[in-house]
Amino acid sequence: MLYVEHLSKTYAGERESLRDVSFRLARGQFVAVLGPSGAGKSTLLRAIVRQIQPDGGRINFQGIDLATCSTRELQQARAHMATIAQQFNLVRRRTALENCLAGRLQDLPFWRCCLNRFPDEWLRAGLLALGRVQLQDVAFQRADRLSGGQQQRVAIARALMQRARLILADEPVASLDPASARRVLELLRSLCHREGLTVLCSLHQVELALTYSDRILGLRDGQLVVDCPTREFVPEIGDRIYGTFPALEVATSRNNAVARPSEF
Repeated sequence: MLYVEHLSKTYAGERESLRDVSFRLARGQFVAVLGPSGAGKSTLLRAIVRQIQPDGGRINFQGIDLATCSTRELQQARAHMATIAQQFNLVRRRTALENCLAGRLQDLPFWRCCLNRFPDEWLRAGLLALGRVQLQDVAFQRADRLSGGQQQRVAIARALMQRARLILADEPVASLDPASARRVLELLRSLCHREGLTVLCSLHQVELALTYSDRILGLRDGQLVVDCPTREFVPEIGDRIYGTFPALEVATSRNNAVARPSEF
């Protein structure tokens, strides 16, 4: 699905934000990116989708090198990549359904976008996407009347409407309460395991990464210092990322990760 080779990025007047980072993602994986503040997590996600231009390395997504490809090739690749941010990035005065349909606006003539004239098949597909995140009952409510957790699930429905194959989620639950955060991560994990989507998700909450991810990438000072299956994560591995890491947190998270039926 995606492989990154020797990726590097240095901002003007600063130390290296990314230094020789390499990894591969397989289809259907939920991969958590951990690291202290300033480790390079957001820079990594932004470089993959080329919101920032890396200084060196390769980003190969389905056969296209995103680091060096043409604008047209980048647009084609981005059509299959969705980003989910902490701020939700919804149009607050638009309905949940209208925000969901925004995932396909690049395929709609400009005049239709201006007049909100969506094809009937799009409306049906949008309602189905909202149904997949259990929000069909709020399809016609304005986004600013939804809870934070509901808004983030609308953002995920938008990615489904886009027919994305790779979701890049940058701290998607940082502003949510614990119950909503777990609901969003459970949804992302379900989409990976049931529908074959690939998710690369940066998180600050280690316990959530250990509960929901299949694999963990650890960044420290711009370097990839950990790449391991989540089941193999032990406190000594956490030490490589954070310096010190409590054994109790690993044990507690593993207990929380005991298989339980998904609601999605």
